[in-house]
Amino acid sequence: MWKNTELNYGRIAKILHWFTALTVFSLFALGFWMVDLTYYSQWYKTAPHWHKSIGILLFLATLFRLVWRYYNLDPKAVANHSKWEKTASKITHVTIYVLLLTLMISGYLISTADERAIEVFSWFEVPALGELFDSQADISGVIHLYLAYTLIAISLLHAVAAIKHHFIDKDDTLKRMI
Repeated sequence: MWKNTELNYGRIAKILHWFTALTVFSLFALGFWMVDLTYYSQWYKTAPHWHKSIGILLFLATLFRLVWRYYNLDPKAVANHSKWEKTASKITHVTIYVLLLTLMISGYLISTADERAIEVFSWFEVPALGELFDSQADISGVIHLYLAYTLIAISLLHAVAAIKHHFIDKDDTLKRMI
């Protein structure tokens, strides 16, 4: 089943979820590693190129994911979830989407402040808008850093909650996304 049902997520939603999770953690690791590269490192240009390219592809996948989510049925919460768990789930998911989009926009603002387009794996270029405000690259860099740490923290809490539902509550929350 490709589409969601009232009880389960479809293949598209599952693929997008796990693709996003893997990509976010990979980009975080890559970004964490590449900030300490020196000019003389063989990865000095390659690592940022990959980080930007994958980030743009994740942005496009996130936009597709939001459209898919909008036009698709949202499975009902598991019956034994309390009201606060349902509310926390909605807030967490909205927060993750807002963080993802804001993180990617800040990355774009860092990369294009010098008026150079972002080349995505030599497939296409994302045009630059240039410096829209003073110290754009620096301000966006700080925002990008803190948003990345926040996204990782919330994603880990999200994973812990899913594991709690699986092993402690013994409900189908995690099974529906696998």
